[in-house]
Amino acid sequence: MKTNEKAFLANIEKHKGVLYKVSRMYMDNTEDQEDLFQEIVLQLWKSYDQFRGDSQFSTWMYRVAINTAMVFLKKEKRKSMTTAYETEMDIAAEEYTHEKDTQLEYFYKAVHELNTVEKALIFLFLEGQSHKEIGKNLGLTEVNARVKLNRTKEKLQKIIQANGYEF
Repeated sequence: MKTNEKAFLANIEKHKGVLYKVSRMYMDNTEDQEDLFQEIVLQLWKSYDQFRGDSQFSTWMYRVAINTAMVFLKKEKRKSMTTAYETEMDIAAEEYTHEKDTQLEYFYKAVHELNTVEKALIFLFLEGQSHKEIGKNLGLTEVNARVKLNRTKEKLQKIIQANGYEF
């Protein structure tokens, strides 16, 4: 295996949790999540030669993953395939209590009601990125990223409460 391939695979393995999160935020059933995950990895590989190392691999990966998810979501919507929400989507390896599992279910159901930019904002926020980093990744100013994120968090909370779950 070439050094380039080894480095790529090592980076993917190191950051695969991010790819699972993106897949889960943009797709609502297990099969679509797996398809999106594979599509993101494919797009990352196709564009890996263009990664110059000016930023961290994870920063570049976020941008490619979110852009790929947005395109993938548009393709899925064009197919106009609707599927029932499945409760067996938990991809994370950690154990959850019933309460945490319930909270996650409400959260992901609510996230699916957001538009693609709002999903990206929430994802990057949950990944611990600063407003400046979020703005950079989404092509927004830092101030615009902060305003959009705050509005999106408020919208997300209203969706969750409207669906019957109180914090």
